Amino acid sequence: MKLFNTLTRSKDEFVPMVDGHVKMYACGPTVYNYFHLGNARPFVTFDTLRRYLEYIGYEVEFCQNFTDIDDKMIKRANEEGVTVKDIAERYIKEYYIDADGLNCKRPTYQPRATESIGAIIGIVKSLYDQGIAYVIEGDGVYYDVTKKEDYGKLSHYNLEDLNPGGGERKASYDGKKNPGDFALWKFKKEGEPSWNSPWGEGRPGWHIECSAMIKKHLGATIDIHGGGQDLIFPHHENEIAQSESANGCTLANYWVHNAFVNVDGEKMSKSLGNFFTIRDIVAHFPYEVIRFFILSGHYRMPINFSDELLRSSQTGLQRIATCASSLKFNMDSDSYKGDNEDASKTLNDAVKEAHDSFRAHMDDDLNTADAITDIYNLVKAANTAIDNKASKEALKSALDMLNEITGVLGIILKIEEDIPEEITELVEQRAAAKKAKDFAEADRIRDIITQKGYSVKDTPNGPQVEKL
Repeated sequence: MKLFNTLTRSKDEFVPMVDGHVKMYACGPTVYNYFHLGNARPFVTFDTLRRYLEYIGYEVEFCQNFTDIDDKMIKRANEEGVTVKDIAERYIKEYYIDADGLNCKRPTYQPRATESIGAIIGIVKSLYDQGIAYVIEGDGVYYDVTKKEDYGKLSHYNLEDLNPGGGERKASYDGKKNPGDFALWKFKKEGEPSWNSPWGEGRPGWHIECSAMIKKHLGATIDIHGGGQDLIFPHHENEIAQSESANGCTLANYWVHNAFVNVDGEKMSKSLGNFFTIRDIVAHFPYEVIRFFILSGHYRMPINFSDELLRSSQTGLQRIATCASSLKFNMDSDSYKGDNEDASKTLNDAVKEAHDSFRAHMDDDLNTADAITDIYNLVKAANTAIDNKASKEALKSALDMLNEITGVLGIILKIEEDIPEEITELVEQRAAAKKAKDFAEADRIRDIITQKGYSVKDTPNGPQVEKL
């Protein structure tokens, strides 16, 4: 498998440190609000990468954090007159509703920054004792970026290019030795949560949190570090600087970043006010459609958000689910006589081609866009095979492969397993009315079936019922 490595700016063959085992970290949410589609993209992307690595035989230790102490969280808590912990508890609970809805598997570890204060202080102390960090009175403990000779190796920025406060994305330069120096530990201010440290009461800077959680749960060096493109600088650059300076070894061998979600050509973000939370979107489209939409584009390419594109994804997903339902229906039908050997061979060949092509595309830098095309090709072959009366064994092989590769992508196909007895009786009444040529009554019953949330389609092998 090859992954595009931001560090080398090339597709690199993926070779883990330990054969058969992968250590992966992806930056999680700051839990002060519902997460939006731009946040959801890395959650889905790295869940899919994890799923695929497991599919091809790796054991994956996956860590994704919660940032539960942050300026935005403090601001939100003060506005509502509650504690920062109250805000964190509320939105971690809401995060799981949306993440579970998107079918993101729970990470192996999902720590909170506030659970890692000891580890954070340990790294800051190591940097301070080495003379790499220094104190600005009344402000905090800062990292001196000139102490790291290869600072900028991920973002490919030069120190001379950094504006004052560049490492923090703020204008303040007072007391810093260099414009790009960034906070490791922030001294306590009135109304803020704080913890004791060798330098006095305070709280961690943003970047140090991830460094500490990685080391605590996965070790000093990991295989893959992931996140959104916007985290390359300053967040991931500063993670590298502080972790490698403190630990004396490489932080991550592969850096994988997904591109932005755009709205009308502009990056979706809270600061621009053009963002849509997943909770907003799911009021109009199911979670599985949102996941399918995200995976329909290559993770390194921007995707544009619109209702039209989500409707297109919904239609595509329904096409796949309908095929799966048709395969199951005909496999279970006593009246389906699959005796066409040529059709069976053609379908079996299509199943193998779908598997091999899917693997090739996923091995090529997690190309989910072309992997979904492989699914569509299998759907087309399966539908043709049903019409041409391929064997039930061939249909089962196609359904198994369809479930296998959609499962790797975390795509849920809603196939109705058990039709309620009430609907079955109405279908039988409709069939009797049609047999009696009472088409008005048949149409009336069909409308009742539709009102109850089901569709009925007449096929050569009998009526096929699906949930709408």
